[in-house]
Amino acid sequence: MIRLRSGLLLSAALALSSILASFSLHASSSGWQQAKHIKAELVSEYRTVAPGQTIAVLLHFEPDPGWHTYWQNPGDSGLPSIINWQVPAGVQTADIQWPTPEAFLIPPLVNYGYAGQTLLLSNITLPPDYTHDTLTIMADVDWLVCEEICIPADASFELTIAVADQTELATSQQPLFNKARAALPIDTGFTGDYSISGGAFSAVLNDQLPQPPVAFFVAAGELVDHAAPQQLIPQHDRLLLQQALNTYFSSAPEQAEVVLVDATGQGYTVYFQQRQQDLLASGTTEILVTGGTLSPNSFWLILLMAAGGGLILNLMPCVFPVLSLKALSIAANSQQRQLQRRDALFYAAGVVLSFLALAGLLIALRAAGNVIGWGFQLQSPLLVALLVYLLLALGLSLSGLVQFGLGLMNTGGALTAKSGGKGSFFTGVLAVVVASPCTAPFMGTALGYAVTQSPLVALLVFAALGLGMALPFLLLAYIPALARLLPKPGAWMDTLKQLLAWPLYLSAVWLLWVFGRQAGIDAMAILMIGMVSLAAAIWLWGRVQLGAGGVNKLTALGLLLLALVILWQGAKLHPEANISSHADNKAQHWQSWSADKLSALRQQGKPVLVNMTADWCITCLVNERVALNTERSKAALSQYNVSYLKGDWTRRDSDITAYLQQYQRDGVPLYVLYWPGQPPQVLPQILTPDTLRQTFESISQQ
Repeated sequence: MIRLRSGLLLSAALALSSILASFSLHASSSGWQQAKHIKAELVSEYRTVAPGQTIAVLLHFEPDPGWHTYWQNPGDSGLPSIINWQVPAGVQTADIQWPTPEAFLIPPLVNYGYAGQTLLLSNITLPPDYTHDTLTIMADVDWLVCEEICIPADASFELTIAVADQTELATSQQPLFNKARAALPIDTGFTGDYSISGGAFSAVLNDQLPQPPVAFFVAAGELVDHAAPQQLIPQHDRLLLQQALNTYFSSAPEQAEVVLVDATGQGYTVYFQQRQQDLLASGTTEILVTGGTLSPNSFWLILLMAAGGGLILNLMPCVFPVLSLKALSIAANSQQRQLQRRDALFYAAGVVLSFLALAGLLIALRAAGNVIGWGFQLQSPLLVALLVYLLLALGLSLSGLVQFGLGLMNTGGALTAKSGGKGSFFTGVLAVVVASPCTAPFMGTALGYAVTQSPLVALLVFAALGLGMALPFLLLAYIPALARLLPKPGAWMDTLKQLLAWPLYLSAVWLLWVFGRQAGIDAMAILMIGMVSLAAAIWLWGRVQLGAGGVNKLTALGLLLLALVILWQGAKLHPEANISSHADNKAQHWQSWSADKLSALRQQGKPVLVNMTADWCITCLVNERVALNTERSKAALSQYNVSYLKGDWTRRDSDITAYLQQYQRDGVPLYVLYWPGQPPQVLPQILTPDTLRQTFESISQQ
């Protein structure tokens, strides 16, 4: 009886062993290997393969939350995962098919890799004459998993797959393989050219991707400076890329694999062929990254930068005269919290909607093929002339010559809520129209990012700019502690109103000068006649408000019509060549900018300072007065033999607009220093008297 039971147990054990062995032959996974902060397995797409067949296997990583592994180029630190295959003779293995990576910002470093589930595909091919019943795949894998610290690990995996005439998919693993293939960058088949020059990797792609890319990853290690900002500039039917070279750069591959990534995270593989000649010297517009970020996840940072730029915009000289209107409203309603909040909301709405309107117009004009930039509204002599009239009229109203409706001035008075709100709204509109051409710190990067994105993203960035600009008045209206600091209204308000007229007069004079630079001295004289006519019309209209007869009313309307006719005729004039070049003849320490002149000077190995400016940019004019046109700066330019080129963007100039876009700027000022053997350096937007000398001394010692 005992013998019988023993025999039965032995038979059962043998049967179970046979079943398990049979199962192992058809297993599609090696099983999980656990390491610190990560687990891994080797997975086959097929349970049964046939001779001559190519199958996919994948290395499946599951790191702990917050931990990541690395791409083929790990960036500034880290190591890529390495697979050493051990397969039967005649079986071929292929390299890892790397998914689209992401950038990990670990200041001051940037690494490339994968967070969360990672699927690394590889292909294995059996020879047609493979005669074995099984295929045993062994893999020794080394990897590095990192959070703030990095932990190296290794493991050995083994898969045994049945070989037969009929193949069998591992259906349970198909979702995993589908996900792995979806994560791969699309092989576009596109090629382009790249060169190494000026301390930067510069590439040109003459094909269009399905979606505009927002970042790129160079597969070759030690080719680019991974932490350096990137530049992606669409120009008509081509795309320009640039990033500074790596500190350890020694040689460039004949072919550079680059993965471009759009806003959705989809990657596209493009191969760029090295060209010995300088692409920039052969007609490619130069691009140098001076701002921006690698990752689409930086969108929130861009919004913060935009809001910060809008906030700082309130401190720019362009804005002071218009803010005087809002200051008058705040003082008038300092003890009326509800009116304050209403006015603040309407003012914010005017600012934000005006930014959105300008942005929408900018996007639409660019989509139509027009080369324009931020501040384009003040490049129109007609609009500048209208602003001269408007500021003059507002100033005369504050001086007491006429009452256009106190709501326009935001004094509060006995007006209804509706009229006061309208006044605040249009004050916000005027602030944006006059002030937006000045670009404050942080605005340049935000604007450069916005114009390369989808219309929705661009509009969100511009909305953030508007909110930042309106923020001080919103805080005053909604924070009681700040509101209590405001003075009580009284008789002094009428005096303040008259005093605030003078900044508006000064703004009108400034814009009149801008108009003269755009249209010539004859046109400026004509516009001054129109200003006199407008002032007379306003004076007569004020008399009508005091009870004068209808004759004065008709005369005022006639004078207003005459002023508008004069404005229209003056705006159509163009300056004489000798007038527009007067400044060139007077200031011998600089030359007029052109792309050809800049290229020629750089090819001669000369240091070059480029100043992009405009007459309507007060910040530009202040910088020139205190930092660029001083005897100290002229001496520094001469001492270091720096050629000084100046580009005038007062009127529309497509070449200057394209140059600004190369540096992700949509406005002026822009100061770029080109030094032989060094990548171009963008100087701050606010210059000090010693900026040039200190910069020259620093870069000459590198």
